[in-house]
Amino acid sequence: MLADLTARNHATPSAVDALEDAVSARKWWAEQWPEGAVYVAGLVAQDVQDALFDTVGRWPICLSCEEGPVHALHIQPDLGGPDPVWVCEETGEPVAALGELG
Repeated sequence: MLADLTARNHATPSAVDALEDAVSARKWWAEQWPEGAVYVAGLVAQDVQDALFDTVGRWPICLSCEEGPVHALHIQPDLGGPDPVWVCEETGEPVAALGELG
């Protein structure tokens, strides 16, 4: 997730704090449900998206679509894993694996 924040110029102190908070909360969650560990990365990404929405709006913005309204990417599968990917809200097409936004 930090790589994605950095790639899109959003690795600000508040975004990194949101990431650290999400990791901490999901670490506790995974300790309670060890079988759910495969979902943690995607859930952390969703948590950070939610936190950033309150301060910077929708993030990350889709850069793949050249026409239409500005729109965001979201993590699929909805539960966050396994193997979460960023997907365009408009087309439903995968854009990048989590951690590999350009």
